[in-house]
Amino acid sequence: MPVYAYKGVTQAGRNTRGFVDADSARAARAKLRRDGVFLTDLSESAAERQGPASAAKSRNVSFDLSRFRRIAPLDLALATRQLSTLIGAGVPLVQGLSALAEQVETARLKGVIGQIRDRVNEGSTLGDAMAQAGPFSDLYVGMVRAGEAGGALEQVLARLAEYLESEVRLRNKVGSILIYPSVMFGFALIVVGVLVTVVLPQITELLASLNQPLPFYTRAIIEMARFMQSYWWAVAAALLVLAIVVRAVLRTQAGHANFDRLKLRLPVVGRTVRLLAISRFTRTLSTLLAGGLPIVRALDTAKHVANNVVLGAAIDAARNSVTADQSLAQPLRASGEFPPIVVQMVEGG
Repeated sequence: MPVYAYKGVTQAGRNTRGFVDADSARAARAKLRRDGVFLTDLSESAAERQGPASAAKSRNVSFDLSRFRRIAPLDLALATRQLSTLIGAGVPLVQGLSALAEQVETARLKGVIGQIRDRVNEGSTLGDAMAQAGPFSDLYVGMVRAGEAGGALEQVLARLAEYLESEVRLRNKVGSILIYPSVMFGFALIVVGVLVTVVLPQITELLASLNQPLPFYTRAIIEMARFMQSYWWAVAAALLVLAIVVRAVLRTQAGHANFDRLKLRLPVVGRTVRLLAISRFTRTLSTLLAGGLPIVRALDTAKHVANNVVLGAAIDAARNSVTADQSLAQPLRASGEFPPIVVQMVEGG
């Protein structure tokens, strides 16, 4: 069923805008007229326009910015919780998805939910429809499939909503921690730039007029400032080349592994990186296991959430140990990458 974006005026004279799903533009106008909305503009949402074949064809001749808009994790968490509530209230899945499409305000997410609803209406499972929709992670799709198979879709969606909300809280907390050092670093760069380009040349002229021998460090700073003023373009080009080389190295398997190892070994940052990665891994693993996924499959999915090759190798060893009917905690302890309290809690569990 297509989704239409509309603008209009209510009976109270207020401007309004939103989205409505209907079989046709005429049906959408009639539906809005019954709701007391006088239309000034009505257009079909690009995410729902035409069928799959014609939509694929239109991608070659049109450029739709909504396809590239990222769905905010908080919007996805809210939609997941709303769908869980609808299913828990006994609303059929297709009707629940239709109600959710009307409730959601983000155009990108509304179009995605409309696509999922149409595929489910055609006989697809919810997990398969979400996998085909695109913006859902493997963790999300895997838990939904497990919930469908176990008949606990409402509980699984509620756990997914809690997980997404906790991820948003964690991301906001990390962002707030990094704001202050980032601002101070940028301010320091500005101050150094002003000193090198404005203040230091004037001091250099003053010192030269004294006709006195200067200390080594003073001469070094003056020469460095002159070099930066004369060859700033060469320094900028060198930094650009260095960034390209580093990016190319990080794309290799060995380079990525060495960089992840370096991040964990840094004096202050390493501890924060390690705790964040382990926190995301353990939270994700707990959510997957509570959603009914087998532990081997849950470890495979949660490994990617840690986003670290070194920790991923330790998790792979733990998965192989579980596959061989052995301990989950022992490989984690042997790797030396997980804090003792994490290993002890896993061993106790």
